[in-house]
Order: sequence, then structure tokens, then C-alpha cells
Amino acid sequence: MLTLEKFHAAESVLRNIILDTGIVFSPFFTKQTGNHVWFKPENMQLTGAYKIRGALYKVSLLSPQQRDCGLITASAGNHAQGIGFAAQHFHAKATIVMPETTPLVKVNNTKAYGVHVVLNGNIYDDAYAHAVQLAEEHHLEFVHPFNDLDIAAGQGTLAFEILRALPETDIILVPIGGGGLIAGLATLAKMLKPDIQIIGVEPSGSACVKMSMKSGQVTSLQKVETIADGVAVRTPGDVVFPYVQKYVDDIITIEDPELVDVFLDMMESHKMVVENAGLLAVAALKHLDVQGKNVVALLSGGNMDVITISSLVQHGLRLRGRIFTFRVRLPDRPGELYRIAGIIAKERGNIVELQHNQFVDINRTSDKGTELVVTVEAFGTEHKNTILMALSQEGYSAERD
Repeated sequence: MLTLEKFHAAESVLRNIILDTGIVFSPFFTKQTGNHVWFKPENMQLTGAYKIRGALYKVSLLSPQQRDCGLITASAGNHAQGIGFAAQHFHAKATIVMPETTPLVKVNNTKAYGVHVVLNGNIYDDAYAHAVQLAEEHHLEFVHPFNDLDIAAGQGTLAFEILRALPETDIILVPIGGGGLIAGLATLAKMLKPDIQIIGVEPSGSACVKMSMKSGQVTSLQKVETIADGVAVRTPGDVVFPYVQKYVDDIITIEDPELVDVFLDMMESHKMVVENAGLLAVAALKHLDVQGKNVVALLSGGNMDVITISSLVQHGLRLRGRIFTFRVRLPDRPGELYRIAGIIAKERGNIVELQHNQFVDINRTSDKGTELVVTVEAFGTEHKNTILMALSQEGYSAERD
């Protein structure tokens, strides 16, 4: 069972190994939401995520014989690196099964801990099934990413740090995947402060825990579709689910575009890289129907490859109207490109990319014989619309991409 003694035991193992990431006050989100907002930045933790907590505690409990024989797990990233670190620290042999679609940077980061990495399948469920098969064939100790009370106890130590840093905490917002993190954190937080509210946050396209809470039993989703790959889980853990039922006060669901939006806020206002799963708690701040409360949002991790970061930045800027692209047809004659550029410059837009195609129409004498595709930087949606209106007033019919 998850007891206070078990949480203290977990903390004693972790104390001199991991970082106490403290909490960070957010003036930006405090002003936006009307609550007093802090972040628990586990994106700054060793291995870049909270998962190291449960992994270290679990591996510490294995016997020398189990460590020598070897352990195995399945993960697409954060749990893999947590187990890799723990195996290295406790001199245990470890095999990590990862989906073949896992970004190369995460595969290499996991291998750097000296563990054996096996790539199998396209999604986590494929990797999980293969890991279970290998565990049986080679008599390895399987370490589940979330459906394990030792793992949950390690993750739950976050509550000690949060409530020491801010005893007046009213609400903790916690991302949910399979339920291990929130089961441990909610259980300990309620032991330490019974009136605290623990609110889970799931992507709308992967809300397996919310559906299970509604049905009163562990329920599987038919499909999972979300950019928050760290919490893309079809079925909650049946071992941890009773603790979620007992101690979690509510669950908020978030649409993917909201994650793109808050990614930019975190980059620009806090200079932090937070992965999509960790952004769930940030996005949920705007969904709270309270004011003046002390709210801690858990940033569960920050492991993102640069291609994903680049994509999120571009999508976020377009979502906010700060980058937009339009195409316009114009005559193929000297000065037309200059006129377009002049209109944009007059409205203080900044051209970041331009494609000029003179061969879009076989009739080059046509008034629309040339196509111009222009990407412009603007101050926001209102400014974007002003630029487009100015083009229209000068006789150019700009079509937005």
C-alpha cells in the first residue's frame, strides 16, 4: 500500500541523488488567471523529467540477484532515461524497449546510460508487449512505467517538495498518463494537507483516466490521438487507479492547440522548454473557475527534440497571427514586387520569406501572370488583418495559406 512510511522511504533514497527543483513563481500567469501561480519545474530535473524519482526508488528495492540478472522496461522517452540512470547508479543490467518511431535524440540519450536499447513496434503498446515477452523469455525483472506502487511512491515525493516550499498551496495541477504520477502525488499530498485540491490534466484525445473515473472502473480508449506523446496512454494502471479514484478531486481535459499556445508563453515569459505532456498543467490554469488561490502547476518534463520545438514555435506563431503567409497573382512587369514590399513595409510588416514564380501562367502578358507567395512577421492577428486590408485597398487580392 501507499503509506506515509513508504513515501519517507522513497525520499530517503532520492534525497542525495536527484535535485529538489523547488518552485518558480509566475508573474505572467498570475496576472492572466487571477490566481497566484507557481511552477514545479521537473523539466529541470536530472534526465529532464520527474520519472527518475520512481525509477530510482524501484531499482533500489531490487535484490542484488535481480540487478545482476537484469531488468527490462518499455518507454518512449522519460521513463527509459529514468531507468537508465537508475540502472547505472545501482550497477544493474537493464534493457529498454522503445518504439521504432522514437526520436533519435531520445534513443541516444537512453543509450548513453549504458543500457541495452531494443527498438520494436510503432507505438508504446507494441514496445510494451515485446518487453513483457522478453522478460518472460530471459527471466528479467519487468519495471512498469506507471502501474506499480513503488514507482508511484517515488513520483509522489514531489508533494513533499511542493508543500515544504509553499505550505499554503491550495491546488496542484498534475499531468496524467497512466495514473502513476498522480496516484502517488495525490495520496501523499492529501496525507500532508487533507484540504488541498489535486486536479489531474489529460489531453482530450487521450483522456483514459477521466473516462475510467466516469465509468467507475478501468476503461480503455479505442484510440489515442494527441501531440502530448508522454501521456498518450490507452488504459490506466489498475494497481494505481483506486488511489486516483480516492484522492483526485477533478480532471480537466485540454485540446492540442492549447498546448501549442502555452508552449510559446513558457518560452517567451519563462525561458523554459517544456514538453507537451508537461504543458498540460500550464494550459489547465485558464480552466480553473477560482480566483486568488495558490496554484502549483507541475511541469513534468522538458525532453523535446529540436525538430518538435521548431514545429511548435512555427505553429504557435501562426496560431497567434505573428507569422502568416499569403499568395497573390500580379502582372509580370517591373515594379510590382517593389509595390507589394512597399505596402507591407508601410504597415510595419516584416517579410521573412518570398517566392516569386513567373511561370505560373503560360500567358505572361496576363494581369495575373505571376504568383507571389509571401511569409510575413506581424505583431498579432489584428496587425495581420491590417496588412491584408492594405493590400486589398491597393487592388491586390491576397489569398491566405
